[in-house]
Amino acid sequence: MSDPRTPVSGRPSWVGRPIWVELASSDPAASRAFYARVFGWDVQVNPDPQYGGYAIANVDGAPVAGIGPKMSPDMPTFWSLYLGTDDVDALTAAAQAAGATIVVPAMVVGDQGRFAAFQDPSGAFASAWQPISMAGFVSGRPNAFAWAELNARGIDAAVAFYESVLGWTTDVVPMGEGRAPYMRFFLDGQPVAGGMEMNPTVPASVPSYWSVYFGVADADATFRTAVEAGATEMMPPTPFPGGRFAILSDPEGAMFCIREEAGA
Repeated sequence: MSDPRTPVSGRPSWVGRPIWVELASSDPAASRAFYARVFGWDVQVNPDPQYGGYAIANVDGAPVAGIGPKMSPDMPTFWSLYLGTDDVDALTAAAQAAGATIVVPAMVVGDQGRFAAFQDPSGAFASAWQPISMAGFVSGRPNAFAWAELNARGIDAAVAFYESVLGWTTDVVPMGEGRAPYMRFFLDGQPVAGGMEMNPTVPASVPSYWSVYFGVADADATFRTAVEAGATEMMPPTPFPGGRFAILSDPEGAMFCIREEAGA
């Protein structure tokens, strides 16, 4: 088997990688205030009415996430993951051919970019983003995007899908007896995301989903701040091989994760 970290050249660095994360909130103003307190974000609402009160969160002047209203009251409040592409139509066609359900066909978002949304074969929702004027987020710094993780009912089908559609390669990390292995996805020699089979004890009503992790300098301090600001504990700060992580639900019900990396 070839090394999944072998680089593949000839495409823009953001193609096939997480490029944006976005919160669809039942109360965008409250969500803006919450995340500003937890992560120190400077959150600016776009004054153009065509964007419906959409806001960009910034760290040191660089964009890290979006916060906007839910498009329908029936939608859950959740963080969504966007994957970069230089041809959203081609990616959508490839996703559908590989077994995805297209939820939102390719469409233009003002002068910002082109967007589509799909449900992968495991049932997890994800979106595609083709930048025009909005290039994507800044990551790899405290209080910005750090990692994406797929919790899937049928991880093998999901792995085959993302390998086919995005060109990801995969390696498997054993997690010990009685525990499902952890999948690491690579592109151009760099890790881009992780995944695992959903724990069978999770209620059947919970579908496959992508988790969004934000990097922090101190997981315990950020966790305390989030709880004080109204978040609900789902998993307290816990060691993992690279550092510490925690899982919370924000006051509007959206799950998010924090990740403190060793040496950061």
